[in-house]
Amino acid sequence: MANLITSSRFVLLFILVAMAYLAPPVWQLANWLLLLVVIILDGVDGYVARQRGETSAFGSAYDIAVDRVVENVLWIVLADLDLVPIWVALVFITRGVLVDTIRSQGAARGETAFGMMKTAVGRFLVSGRFMRGFYGAVKAIAFAWILLFQPVPAVFPAFWAQWSADITLVTNLLIYVSVITCLVRGVPVVWEFYVNEQPLQKTRAEGNR
Repeated sequence: MANLITSSRFVLLFILVAMAYLAPPVWQLANWLLLLVVIILDGVDGYVARQRGETSAFGSAYDIAVDRVVENVLWIVLADLDLVPIWVALVFITRGVLVDTIRSQGAARGETAFGMMKTAVGRFLVSGRFMRGFYGAVKAIAFAWILLFQPVPAVFPAFWAQWSADITLVTNLLIYVSVITCLVRGVPVVWEFYVNEQPLQKTRAEGNR
């Protein structure tokens, strides 16, 4: 059941993408609500998995993979629609690939994604509940805000003419906070992996002599 809920997020995501591109502007006013459903289901699938005893390594990996797909697809689509700069999508994709690759190396050694973090700073920025919640919240708000106002110029032109400067200012603020938080949480993963990998490589080299 939990994996079915996770899969439903895929379906809703691509319905949202189709709406963003093809739906009449009036229909697009509902896009941010559809996004909220996608986000809420991310918590529902984990809750259902715990309640039904369906937690598994596959389920955890699948949930993380879908999270990454949702995030990257949304940034790419928003960039393609000229609602965010293309460099924003590139930052998130690059950071995601680096972090996920590093975490796959840790998983091969039996380490969890958050358990890999050894320093207090790393644990706070990457593993800490506050930063994880803040990062998820700021991205969700950014996506919802941008999608909310996507159809406004066509549906409410007078409102947009009056408030577009303020709305754009908030949009840019949300984008930059999202990008900065993305990088701040990604750097410790890369740095700690680099630092911790040096002794392991040295040990392997000495063992091969």
